[in-house]
Amino acid sequence: MALRVYNTFSGSKEEFVPLTPGKVKMYVCGVTVYDHCHIGHARANVVFDVVYRYLRHLGFEVTYVRNYTDIDDKIINRANKEGVPYNAVSERFIAEFDRDMAQLGLALPTHQPKATEHVEEIIALVQRLVEKGVAYQAGGDVYFCVEKFDSYLKLSKRNLEEMQAGARIEVDERKQHPMDFALWKEAKPGEPFWESPWGKGRPGWHIECSAMSMKFLGETFDIHGGGKDLIFPHHENEIAQSEAATGRRFVKYWLHNGFVNINAEKMSKSLGNFFTIKEVLDRYDSEVLRFFLLSAHYRSPLDFSDQNLTEAETGLERIYKALTGIEEYLSVEEAGRADGASASVGLQELAEKVDALPERFSEAMDDDFNTAQAFGHIFDLVRAVNKVLVEKDSGDAAAAPVLIKARESIREAGNVLGVFISEPAAYLERIRQRKAAALEIAPEEIERLIEERSAARKNRDFKRGDEIRDLLLARNIVLLDGPQGTTWKVK
Repeated sequence: MALRVYNTFSGSKEEFVPLTPGKVKMYVCGVTVYDHCHIGHARANVVFDVVYRYLRHLGFEVTYVRNYTDIDDKIINRANKEGVPYNAVSERFIAEFDRDMAQLGLALPTHQPKATEHVEEIIALVQRLVEKGVAYQAGGDVYFCVEKFDSYLKLSKRNLEEMQAGARIEVDERKQHPMDFALWKEAKPGEPFWESPWGKGRPGWHIECSAMSMKFLGETFDIHGGGKDLIFPHHENEIAQSEAATGRRFVKYWLHNGFVNINAEKMSKSLGNFFTIKEVLDRYDSEVLRFFLLSAHYRSPLDFSDQNLTEAETGLERIYKALTGIEEYLSVEEAGRADGASASVGLQELAEKVDALPERFSEAMDDDFNTAQAFGHIFDLVRAVNKVLVEKDSGDAAAAPVLIKARESIREAGNVLGVFISEPAAYLERIRQRKAAALEIAPEEIERLIEERSAARKNRDFKRGDEIRDLLLARNIVLLDGPQGTTWKVK
């Protein structure tokens, strides 16, 4: 099955055929760096990180560009409020963004351009539009004339007259049409500026992405991505200004991820119902958040709640426990597990699922990057692994090669998804420590009580041993007695 992607432009799934065989050029809109990123930003970036990873997994040479909008009204307003230069704000939040993305396990894009480093290219593009008669100067500003681009709104499938009637736009008598948008903005007193043919000013928001994408990827490229909220006006305006300038198709495939919802409402700063990545990572492991963000198809809405994140944590823990179980089984087998000649029904089933996983995983990912379905196939394999681990607890060496292959298959899929990348025992310990910290009981205190219980049981003081067990259980700590001693987990 060939890779098929949902193209917002056509409104349907299409076979992915890059413009240049073996090579993919992809641009994804970055963030405006004036504040901490919320989990809506996390979703978009994790989604396109997986797209990037999967395309490379398929063998494509991918040039991936993700920009920073580092000059904007919001940045200037924050800088004025704090009494610092605009770039002190932008550089601070670029660093915060980079830290958040690193914690979420994102691979670095090929290029990460900043708008302020490409003002020369932006001015040249605006001049090109003015010379073609599709942009005009109004005072120190320059606007794009939407009526001179016949296919304006072809991405969002809207009607210009209807949009004009119901639009929330700034009243500006200098505009030839109310929907015209700024390519260049005249600098107000005290604002940062660059010299231009139209006087001192700075780029409009939309033009920067056209200028930077065309610099690194050419006038036409394969994939442009972003959140659904960018379809209009940002991506619509990018198409208009880019195609008006070049006379060529701007982008072949438009990909947009769905919103993150809180209480059935889209999460956004304007509604005040948002959580920053930093806030979420104070409560949950970064891999849990990534796993959660990929648990639904990228175009579907994603419901954010503690319950859903806890379920994601439980699901990820189940996979890591299976990987830990494989490691423990193999270590015992190497130490001298008994040889066995026959394979159980469970082992045969596992072997079949191991062999099937690569194809099933590819089928899911080839179907418009269906990570939810891909995880379903992985869990199916994990169930078969656990069945064999129980059956073979005192069994034979026949399971070892199958379990090794299962482990490698899970890890290979994890490398594409950016999960299951921690050492299993270390991950489980990390989660256990985090849960224990939330219960306000020190791990050292738990270990001390376990040692006291072990000593009591050794001295046949079972009453005291039960008291300690019940004491810990009352604090949501469950003790697990096994051949290697007693371990614990948070209930």
